[in-house]
Amino acid sequence: MTNLKKQKSLQIIVLFLAILASGCAGPVKHMATVSNENAVTTPDKGKALIVFQRPSKLGYAIQSSVFEIVDDEPEILGVIAAKKKMAYQADPGEHLFMVVSESADFMSAEVEADKVYYVLVAPRMGAWKARFSLGPILGKDVDGPKNQEWLKSCEWVEKTSSADEWASKNMADIKEKHKAYYEKWMSKPEADRPRLTLEDGKSVN
Repeated sequence: MTNLKKQKSLQIIVLFLAILASGCAGPVKHMATVSNENAVTTPDKGKALIVFQRPSKLGYAIQSSVFEIVDDEPEILGVIAAKKKMAYQADPGEHLFMVVSESADFMSAEVEADKVYYVLVAPRMGAWKARFSLGPILGKDVDGPKNQEWLKSCEWVEKTSSADEWASKNMADIKEKHKAYYEKWMSKPEADRPRLTLEDGKSVN
């Protein structure tokens, strides 16, 4: 068998295993599960609440770690497995978020206080395992049946100190992916770079 055929065979096997795994929820790593009663669902005073959700079961064995880029430095927000969601209290204004797995991808955001925003953590097949992208849930779709279905299908999780320790140990690799993939992301037309806008938030007042 030629190298090309071997490579294609391996890719088919990986894709087949991913399809088989798509019926499973992801294992929770570096996060703690939270009951619906104890979950944070409204923003603190003067803050915006951003809900990151990963409703797809594809790539269930692969964790997707979410960061905010602050002064060009990645700060971990949490690690989201399949069928999980987490809430982040954000300051009003401009933000840049990054999701990391085999690669890195980005989403910019402008948020305002006293609103809830929703972001989709979406898997896509990479060369050998799932990669992830961040996508804003538009304001017109926040209360729509699809987003409500996604929210109901996901379990709440919150960050633990283990996530901070993991990020610290792996920061060299995280920064390398940030640098390499942010340049690629910025080279795209502006319309192709996902962005969460002020109008996408749902007011809690």
